[in-house]
Amino acid sequence: METILIRYRVRPEHLAEHLRLLAAVHEELARTNPAGLRYLTLRLDGGRSFVEVVRGPDLPGPLPEMESFRRYRAGLDDRCDERSMVECTVTGSYGFVM
Repeated sequence: METILIRYRVRPEHLAEHLRLLAAVHEELARTNPAGLRYLTLRLDGGRSFVEVVRGPDLPGPLPEMESFRRYRAGLDDRCDERSMVECTVTGSYGFVM
């Protein structure tokens, strides 16, 4: 299983649009329930900073095939004023199914 951590901050003028696009991704994931994929989004302090944890076999897995994810990803770089992505290894977890 691969795990990717993505950290970014959205520009203030794009926050509402970003939240709408992100909600659509999570709704499609809930509806399609792709096997083995885990996708967690955290909004830090209710602000403009986010952390996403994506885990699954052969990432990005089914994400690029999802219409909502393509719309979300298409403008992500333009919506953000900073962004980083790293592969990581889970060294411990309590209560989270990873």
